[in-house]
Amino acid sequence: MFETPEVIKRGVGGSTDIVRKEMFMVHNTWKAAEESHEFILRPEGTAAIARSYLQHGLKQFPTPLKLWTAGAMFRAERPQQGRYRQFHQVDLEVYGLADAVVDAECIEVQWSILRELGLERIEIKLGSVGSTQDRFEYNHYLQDLFGAHQEKLSEDSRARLILNPMRILDSKSESDQSLIAELKPHMMLERLGPDSRWHFDQVCGYLDAWGVPYTLDPTIVRGLDYYTRTAWEIHHQGVGAKSALGGGGRYDGLVQELGGPPTPAIGWAFGIERILIALHDEGVLIPDVPKMLVYVGALEEKGIAYAASLARAARALGHAEFGYKSKKAGKHLEDALKKGAMFIALVGESELEQNTVTLKNLSNREEQILSREGFLEMLGKSI
Repeated sequence: MFETPEVIKRGVGGSTDIVRKEMFMVHNTWKAAEESHEFILRPEGTAAIARSYLQHGLKQFPTPLKLWTAGAMFRAERPQQGRYRQFHQVDLEVYGLADAVVDAECIEVQWSILRELGLERIEIKLGSVGSTQDRFEYNHYLQDLFGAHQEKLSEDSRARLILNPMRILDSKSESDQSLIAELKPHMMLERLGPDSRWHFDQVCGYLDAWGVPYTLDPTIVRGLDYYTRTAWEIHHQGVGAKSALGGGGRYDGLVQELGGPPTPAIGWAFGIERILIALHDEGVLIPDVPKMLVYVGALEEKGIAYAASLARAARALGHAEFGYKSKKAGKHLEDALKKGAMFIALVGESELEQNTVTLKNLSNREEQILSREGFLEMLGKSI
């Protein structure tokens, strides 16, 4: 529950409300301490996980490295429905891959978890905050735009105009929102560079192919400075004014900001209390946890999207892993065995052409070529 202030300040950003207003400071007073130290109660999980990733050498694990955590977080803010000074959060983080398919899968996993819990009235709001260069240029644009009207900005937003102008767009001040409506600034989605636009379009393409519904929201800013490119929120109106159950985004620069090597990463979190409110609002109970089941791998680059769709379909039955890169069958088999999968499913050129999959039972080594429907039927019989 404890973290050093420097990790949060460098990771989350000095201009954020978390750092400026909401951190609970803790000073050690125990006699055994040889020197004084300052700590905080952790306000969020991602920066602390990145610190742990560096401190404990987790980059030595195979890529992609998937991590999750759950626990209490603390923010000194005004309590209201769905927003408490102590709250509980689940985080998922993926390190080592910058591919758009990883972004889409993270969004789909968070969406699927909430759907499997029984929630129906949820909405994905999807956007992009661009690359570091995109943000640099966009912040200069906003400084020029709002700088001529700074006397109309709230005190907080005047400070943000210098530190991080993008945060002005997320202001809760009525006067700030009136000025934004008057000036009608271009949103980040309209000013993405070519690489960021291509990446975002790829994410949308995967979500469309997988049937994951979303709404483009050019106002998505996210409250933390470490986000780059893909950013999203999942909302449920039953929670109240603060309707976000959770959200996430890519943060490719965070590990480097904390002193490590350049490391692509993406993650999300949702609040337990907010989900409980949403479940109560819809009158649903928590179902059983699905089982570990199958690993799906593509033998060629062009088969990755199809393999990903098979893994997604299998997750309706149990836990399914997906090989993000095309590899030889033996390499996929090694990964499947390490992960303890019951089955391995492989997609090669012939499987892709015929819309089939080769499925092997890893306990008795029986192998068969199945249609997509037969693949799901066989997995269902094995649970």
